[in-house]
Formats: sequence, C-alpha cells, structure tokens
Amino acid sequence: MVTIKSREEIEKMRRACKVVAETLLKVKENVSPGVSTLDLDKIAEEHIRSQGLLPAFKGYLGFKHTLCTSINEEIVHGIPSKKRVLEAGDILSVDCGAIYEGYYGDSARTIPCGEVSKETQRLLQVTEESLALGIEKMHPNHRLFDIGAAIQNHAESHGLSVVKEYVGHGIGQALHEEPQVPNYGMPGTGMRLRAGMVLAIEPMLNMGSEETKVLEDGWTVVTLDGALSAHFEDSAVITENGPVILTRI
Repeated sequence: MVTIKSREEIEKMRRACKVVAETLLKVKENVSPGVSTLDLDKIAEEHIRSQGLLPAFKGYLGFKHTLCTSINEEIVHGIPSKKRVLEAGDILSVDCGAIYEGYYGDSARTIPCGEVSKETQRLLQVTEESLALGIEKMHPNHRLFDIGAAIQNHAESHGLSVVKEYVGHGIGQALHEEPQVPNYGMPGTGMRLRAGMVLAIEPMLNMGSEETKVLEDGWTVVTLDGALSAHFEDSAVITENGPVILTRI
C-alpha cells in the first residue's frame, strides 16, 4: 500500500535525510587513493550515531555495514572491506541510509577517486542529470512511469544503458515501501502520483550492457560485461507545487 505522509512525518524524514546528506559529504571528503571502503564505513557510522540516529542498512536483511560501497563495475550493494582499497581513477558508488524516530532517509552518490577519464566523467554527469530529470516528474497527477521514462530517455540518448533489475522505491517507516519506481517505462502510464508521497529515485546507469550478476558474497551486484556503472539517489517528497528533495543540505 502506498502511504501519504503527514507534515509531521515528512519533518522526521527530513531530519533523517539531512544526516544522510551530511554523511555522504563526509565520505566524499575522505575518498582518496589508499583509503579502504571499511575506513569510509566507519566514518559514516560514527557521524550518523553522533547525531543520535541509527544506520539504516546495518542489520537490514543481514547486511553488516552502514554503507554500500561499490567500485567501478560494481553497481550496488558492495560490502565495505579493509581489503578493498581505493586507487586513483576508481569511481565509488556510496549508498547510505539513516533512521530518525522510526523514519528513514536514503541517498547515494558516485564519487571519483582523484582524476578520472572524460568518458567516466560523462557517465557520472549523465547519471546525476538522469536523477534530476526523474525527480522533476514528481508532480501531483503525473504518472509513476513518467519518472522512469525521463531517466531512460536521457540515459539512452547518451549511449548508456539502464539497469532494470534494481529500482527506486517509496520510503517512510520502512526503507523500502510501495511503489517500486523503475528507471525506465512508458510515459503517461502507471499509478497517478499524489502530494505527500515520498519516493527514493535512484538511476543506475552502465557504460556497457544493462545485464548484471550477483557475486558469490550474495550482495554485490556487478555489470556482466565488466563495464563501469554509476548510481545516484535522492529521497524527495511530492508537494502540490512539485518535488522537494530531502537529501540535500
């Protein structure tokens, strides 16, 4: 069931989302060659707990960490590890969530480690632009698949593929609520959007094929062809005047 959030609920989510945004900034500040993904995970958990919130991912379906850290061809759900040390030219997709008084915030960013190629920069730019274009469609009386269509059209117009197995979602008192929000679709179709819905929009775009596989750890999703992938996500609320992004400071 899709829930419509009250003003009080949205304010709690705004607090959770603000701390997530702060956490991702702290992670970004510490991304550099020689840093392990576990180092970044510890920084993230320390900040979330220092603000009186709980890490949303830790313990979720058995996941043991605060962040999902996915490097290069890893799309999503990468596991932080002392053995995964960043190198110059890598890109790191960082997904983070936090809980405030029972309400969730969720956001992701793909961060370059030092200088990256122009082609890689374009992947990051187009993925972030796709996120913005999807969120722009979050207006009352628009349709759900208007969001995915905007993402897909922008991605494919730049020669990138859209990951279809993993999608955005509603968010509130659970990390993943209805509706699922695909990053593709036919405009003008799907459920009608309403003010008070809070959605986490999260395009994942690949340089190569859209095909994916899950590694033996049971979590890490990678591109089947080994091509680079980028992931950007924001949680946003639909208002009568359009979308308001919560995971921005």
